[in-house]
Amino acid sequence: AAVGLVVAGLAALVYATLSPGRVECEACVRFDGREACKSAAGADRAAAEQAAIATACSLVTGGVTETIGCQGREPVSLSCRER
Repeated sequence: AAVGLVVAGLAALVYATLSPGRVECEACVRFDGREACKSAAGADRAAAEQAAIATACSLVTGGVTETIGCQGREPVSLSCRER
């Protein structure tokens, strides 16, 4: 029974990770002289925007305080499309 639960949990995780979102966004951010662009998908536009901004910010920041500061700024560019 325990093995079945583990397998079911792993299957759910793989499905959630690999299942495509309905909206895909690309965000470009600039922080402390560094710039990065990243894409992310989400169930809706707000989730996709937030994920793209957070992923791009993770490339140009070093630490929690900088990450929060980056995510609080307006992105340099942001474009979304429905899939």
